[in-house]
Amino acid sequence: MNKLSKIFQPVISTPTEAIGKNREISSKSQKLMIELGLIRPANNGFFTILPLAQRSIEKCTGIVDHYMKKIGAQKISIPHLTSIDLWQQSGRYGTTKSELLTTTDRHGKIYVLGPTYEEAITSLMANIGQPISYRQLPLKVYQIGNKFREEQRPKFGLIRAKEFLMKDSYSFDIDRSSAIRTYEEYVQTYTDLFRTIGTPTKIVQADAGNIGGSLSHEFHVPSEIGDDTLMQCTACSWSTNLEVAGDVSTCPQCQATVKRCKGIEVAHTFLLDDKYSKPLGARFLHANGKPTTLTMGCYGIGISRLIAASIENLSTEREIRWPFVLAPFSVCIIPPKRGSREMESVAHLTDLVYGELTKTQELSDDVVVDDRTGLTIGKRMLEAKRLGYPLIVVIGKDAAGVDGKYELHFTNTETVKRLSFDELLGEIRNEVSSHRYR
Repeated sequence: MNKLSKIFQPVISTPTEAIGKNREISSKSQKLMIELGLIRPANNGFFTILPLAQRSIEKCTGIVDHYMKKIGAQKISIPHLTSIDLWQQSGRYGTTKSELLTTTDRHGKIYVLGPTYEEAITSLMANIGQPISYRQLPLKVYQIGNKFREEQRPKFGLIRAKEFLMKDSYSFDIDRSSAIRTYEEYVQTYTDLFRTIGTPTKIVQADAGNIGGSLSHEFHVPSEIGDDTLMQCTACSWSTNLEVAGDVSTCPQCQATVKRCKGIEVAHTFLLDDKYSKPLGARFLHANGKPTTLTMGCYGIGISRLIAASIENLSTEREIRWPFVLAPFSVCIIPPKRGSREMESVAHLTDLVYGELTKTQELSDDVVVDDRTGLTIGKRMLEAKRLGYPLIVVIGKDAAGVDGKYELHFTNTETVKRLSFDELLGEIRNEVSSHRYR
């Protein structure tokens, strides 16, 4: 049984005025995640992920794995350290060295702690012995791991950190037309993925920046603390980053009004063409038998940033609100206070409700009991709402007897239902099923 008393969750109480004076805590998500024991600062721009946040990250990782497998992407793991020689060979070192964290081994060789891995994956494709056959293309690979960036101004907790968890994927095609089809497949997959997660996102045309390429799109979570200004037509599908379009007030496609908002970038796609494959010599054997340069794409999702951006977008100043599928636990059960009059008559129902719920695969490890029965139901209810568990079951005095009623609180909609035992199980299972991804 998952018991809240056993979970390492160092909650702190930080007065509002203290938050205002602490320049390092500068966003709603950062404040809530620190106060409620989800993360803890380690060094400037570095954070320890604590158990409840780790559960959320693992759920997000599972969704990303699911969608990558749907398009046939194969999971790999690339070393964190990439030789600086590869960055020089691709031509990217000169334009990005101020953002790179590097380390030197005992022999004086310099390595880059990877912010992205275009050089590393392209070097792999160039040095596998005989080039792969055109019959094996398109080839799609991905990894999920920590990335590193020398942020000049790390801020907003996990939204802009020096170390972050990211999914990076790379595609290899025979030519530009097939690479565009693969690119479009990734963009649609990302659209489906974010719809499943439930965090509001906007997709816009983007600048390829230092990564490069001829086509690029960003996915943003709307937020006033976002670094990017997004421009979206009110009449047609045109949308872009201000960096790309410049300062325009009307849509270039239909001349309708353009609406602006700030956004936090959580994903980025790039059609790279031969920017890396040509200088690094990554080729395949064409149908005509000749070695031919591979055409590439790359596609990233900032997983730890997405968690924080979701909290930033959905939460109140005092309470976290999660996308249902990313909550650390979907269901929190609150039994009566120890020593209360109802304790004897309904104490056994906690095990009964927990046992029945966790029989289903979807909830087998997704229910937690707030067993801190020295606290009142009201106190634990306030804390459960503040942490944002989507479904809260209160087992009070009315649960006793054959016709007993349980309270089921829907945190995200702030509604409450009084239900029989069977109705309770049915409501929870239906709610979980409605958020299941396939």
